[in-house]
Amino acid sequence: MKQTPIHEIHNAELLNLIPINAKKIIEIGCSSGALAREYKKINSNCEYIGVEIMTDYGDLAQRYCDRVIIGDVESFPATFFSDNSDVDCWIFADVLEHLKDPWEILRKISSVLGGDGSVVACIPNIQHWSIQSLISTGDFRYQDIGILDRTHIRWFTRKTIIEMFEQTGFSIKDMWYRIITSDPRRDEFLEKIASMASLAGANPEEAVKDAIPNQYIVLATPIKV
Repeated sequence: MKQTPIHEIHNAELLNLIPINAKKIIEIGCSSGALAREYKKINSNCEYIGVEIMTDYGDLAQRYCDRVIIGDVESFPATFFSDNSDVDCWIFADVLEHLKDPWEILRKISSVLGGDGSVVACIPNIQHWSIQSLISTGDFRYQDIGILDRTHIRWFTRKTIIEMFEQTGFSIKDMWYRIITSDPRRDEFLEKIASMASLAGANPEEAVKDAIPNQYIVLATPIKV
């Protein structure tokens, strides 16, 4: 199955969380190389390595990455991670939800990442109010892009994103949210979500807050033992 359609737009919020003085970066799922293009404008001395499963996407990324590796990171040997223990930042821009076992990939990274290293990720929010409204009517259908991208095989909420990083040896240092779409019906749906949370014995204010972001952007660092 072909991955999310390629484009040349970078994630500006994600870019803002990447360390500006990184000497070596690996971006898993570098797509067209748009993020590498923008980061190189900030830090031209960084060795920026892209990993891309789609050959044609990787060919485009060659324009901006110092090196592009074509392949599925989940099939890479353990030596790939140990050989890159000097990486300052690993980037997953809308990628973890495409992996069969993102927990295992994060564990492999945390086992080799230095104390000053980090992981930066952008992850869609399945708790978004629009998805809850679709589920309430049984109208849950995959799409070409967005939260319901047909190539997504894992789903996360704010709570489970935090759990995933903590379970794999990381501590979240910063967590932002992105609101990509607006809809005049949103507040009406959020009122119903608050009521439903109350009926479930949960915090209605938290449920509403967690139903607003389309995506979360995370900066995580390895837990120091």
